[in-house]
Amino acid sequence: QVQLVESGGGLVQAGGSLRLSCAASGRTFSNSVMGWFRQGPGKEREFVAGVNWSTYYADFVKGRFTISRDNAKNTVYLQMNSLKPEDTAVYYCAARNGGRIYTTLSAYDYWGQGTQVTVSS
Repeated sequence: QVQLVESGGGLVQAGGSLRLSCAASGRTFSNSVMGWFRQGPGKEREFVAGVNWSTYYADFVKGRFTISRDNAKNTVYLQMNSLKPEDTAVYYCAARNGGRIYTTLSAYDYWGQGTQVTVSS
């Protein structure tokens, strides 16, 4: 079992930056595939970025967001730069027990409660 807790969300102006953190509990964190998803108002939850031994990004965040992990701290991060109003959403951390980086919600076994990111124009 894995428990995930996100933090770092908030209100920021367009062009600004935020760093989200996801603290994971569990003895298999180093072998887990970690993903970030987001869900904007009236929209479906969508894949943002994932990391196992590599990284993969949705096209709409490439060049702006960076996902990373610190296995010693059981934590995954999402550095978000050059934020746009359309980035406004609840951001969720997700985990699965190994494998490739999947972009579908059903591939992930554990989810955090989410953290709100609001980008003003």
